[in-house]
Amino acid sequence: MSENNRLIPKHIAIIMDGNGRWAKQRHQPRFMGHRAGVKSVEKIVKYCFEKQIFVLSLFAFSSENWRRPSKEVSLLMGLFALVLKQQVKHLDKNNVRLKVIGDISKFSSSLQKQITDGQNTH
Repeated sequence: MSENNRLIPKHIAIIMDGNGRWAKQRHQPRFMGHRAGVKSVEKIVKYCFEKQIFVLSLFAFSSENWRRPSKEVSLLMGLFALVLKQQVKHLDKNNVRLKVIGDISKFSSSLQKQITDGQNTH
């Protein structure tokens, strides 16, 4: 059966896990694994766009992640803010809507505003 005849899902959900282990296996700091995870997400978004997969859910930060060392949490929040800043316009240009679900009240007020603004862009 050719790829064009296969059923394409309308929604894919991915639990983003293992970035720290990925980095450790490569003798890199955990943060490098998180950065590699961002690159993977960029590839996944592009693939979904090409294949007309209309909904992509990413489970990226659970309440248990707050128990990580504060430096790692800070780096993760900074990475999230950077990616939002870099990608929101690109997502909007490609008719992709950002929707963050879950409790964002523990995020900094600036990150909360960035999320709200990103969700209202489209």
